[in-house]
Amino acid sequence: MTTIWIDGKYYDRDTAVVSVFDHGLLYGDGVFEGIRAYAGRIFRLDAHLDRLYGSAKGICLEIPLTKPDMAAMVAAAYTKSAMRDAYLRLVVTRGVGDLGLDPRKCPKPSIICIADTIRLWPKECYERGLVCLTAATPISHKESLSPRIKSLNYLAHILAKIEGIAANVDEVVMLDSAGFVAEASGMNLFAVLNHTLRTPPPYSGILRGVTRDAVIELARDAGYAVEEFPLNRYDLYTADEVFLTGTAAEVVGVSKLDGRSIGAGASGPITRDLAARFRALATGGD
Repeated sequence: MTTIWIDGKYYDRDTAVVSVFDHGLLYGDGVFEGIRAYAGRIFRLDAHLDRLYGSAKGICLEIPLTKPDMAAMVAAAYTKSAMRDAYLRLVVTRGVGDLGLDPRKCPKPSIICIADTIRLWPKECYERGLVCLTAATPISHKESLSPRIKSLNYLAHILAKIEGIAANVDEVVMLDSAGFVAEASGMNLFAVLNHTLRTPPPYSGILRGVTRDAVIELARDAGYAVEEFPLNRYDLYTADEVFLTGTAAEVVGVSKLDGRSIGAGASGPITRDLAARFRALATGGD
């Protein structure tokens, strides 16, 4: 069942509330993580917490729990939910303040953990691959807010998602301000050419995904070459395969982009291989 922990107390979906003066609500002032649990195990919790605490430090937000205590809380919330497979959303906001921007008016950050489920697309999308569109909305400039910070402000990605919805496609590909491929609306992106995986590097302005890192490890262990360098749309159009990775998405292929079929126009063999390897890793251990 949906289980929600807020600042030391448990709630359900109907009783969980936050203050209208919380700066996470008012200004998107906070950070978060999306985490998966499979078959009774939380997948790479330490990596997610490392990124959460790094994001918090990046915005001068001191989390009022140690990493071990945070890990214990997340594990307890997951156990209390009694769900075998779950999606865990961990949020840290600046906390309750006034209607001004000044973070000094927020004496204590607020911590929220939600144990629930998530499904981005139906099963058939994973089988046939996603139909995608390049969004006109770019990702935020990397010198404005570091993309390594997983902040509560996802408005650029939401606007790109709205473009995809209006065009009746499954997902969007976002570019950076220079026109290079960045990521999808909430996922990292890989292109496959001649059994080599190519993906934008973290320095280019992407969020370095936990699932992305796991897939890179799996690919190298399986004998695939992996290269990290900037990509443009031509690299995607002419790839043998394109796939996306993310905590919520897991591993999903792209069959069409901007009206062009990718490879054979279906989820490719390397995508399916890595999806199976990821599933085995996630459900069977690190």
